[in-house]
Amino acid sequence: MAIRYAAPKKLLMRPQDSVGMRRGVEITIAPYSPLWPEEFGRVRAELVAALPEWILSIDHVGSTSVPGLDAKPIIDISVAVPDLQASLCLTPLLEALGFTYRPDDGLPDRHYLPRTVGGLRRHHLSLAEPESWHRRNSLTFREALRDDPDLARSYGALKRQLAASAGPRRIEYLNGKTEFILGVLKANGCKPSPGYPLHDP
Repeated sequence: MAIRYAAPKKLLMRPQDSVGMRRGVEITIAPYSPLWPEEFGRVRAELVAALPEWILSIDHVGSTSVPGLDAKPIIDISVAVPDLQASLCLTPLLEALGFTYRPDDGLPDRHYLPRTVGGLRRHHLSLAEPESWHRRNSLTFREALRDDPDLARSYGALKRQLAASAGPRRIEYLNGKTEFILGVLKANGCKPSPGYPLHDP
């Protein structure tokens, strides 16, 4: 694939108090905020202005994308790309916007770039192909929670319980969600590939 792109256009970020969490401290589960989709909209505008036209889709995923769901106040963004390896050319553009490429992420079908603003981790961005398990997982789980408020409430209660018991131990918190997430995904026809690492180390 021939890759052509323009230099990134930096947009002014307008941080909101409802978005962001410090690293290495106790996990925060915050009540749902309508500012979360607004924050995604601002980030999406940044990405549309900076990234080439061959980007397929930019989607708000994760718990902050589900209306009414309590969540860690970090915006998860899934960017669909036609070719995962070729999409590495986007990392300089994203780094110019303040994202940091993490090649040691551990998930084989995405590129992961978090962004920290003012000492707060605010955004998690993933580059993935449309049919990758990571992207299908993200979209399937989001839609299942959006479609079933009772399921979303159960997930929110589980997250609060895990955050209270795990403290700053992120992996313990993530592993505690695995059974619930896999159950929802399997019920909706989305199963991980054998040996797929569900969480990064």
